[in-house]
Amino acid sequence: MTRRLPIGVLVSGEGTTLDALAELALGDHLPVRIVLVVSDRPHARAVERARGRGLPTLVLPSRGVDPEAWAARLTQELAQKGVELVVLAGFLTILPDSWVRRWQGRAINLHPALLPRYGGAGMYGNRVHTAVLAAGDRETGATVHLVTEDVDGGPVLAQERVPVEPGDTPETLRARLHPVEVALLAATIRRFADGSLPLPYPGPDAPAPGEREGPDARR
Repeated sequence: MTRRLPIGVLVSGEGTTLDALAELALGDHLPVRIVLVVSDRPHARAVERARGRGLPTLVLPSRGVDPEAWAARLTQELAQKGVELVVLAGFLTILPDSWVRRWQGRAINLHPALLPRYGGAGMYGNRVHTAVLAAGDRETGATVHLVTEDVDGGPVLAQERVPVEPGDTPETLRARLHPVEVALLAATIRRFADGSLPLPYPGPDAPAPGEREGPDARR
């Protein structure tokens, strides 16, 4: 029987992905326990969503505070809750290197593009979709990757492609991509829960399980 993996979810915005994960867990479609939700923004809609579901929730603003002290507090809270995997779901604060090293192999991020394209500091939400449309790309997608010191540069664990349709706007692209993002993130978390992906993940130089099985094995 697949165990229920204790996860922490870091959020900054609307919290729609968090809400979807919580719904999947509630219906036993995702073997996790969300033991802590942390927002870096006091007025984020995600905080309301988390509290409305009765999830343990912490508001930990990152602006105007010492990054190392902030990171130490975040680690303390996650560790006290027994978090084994940290999931960044629309989290905008760039995590200090000390935090990344502490959670090496135990933190993943969802990004709304086919990395390495359209990644890095400042590339999030509709900014990504606007860039995709401006470039005239015929497809976009979602990526789940390991969190490393390189923003959006960690090893890719999973990707899914979505066509760009004629007449798409950043808003329509975002709406069509969102369920794909949720499904991809949930599938990746499930692989950690059932042991298909090890915790901690062995590092940037180690191939993901199945990576050597063929050119499309990670898609």
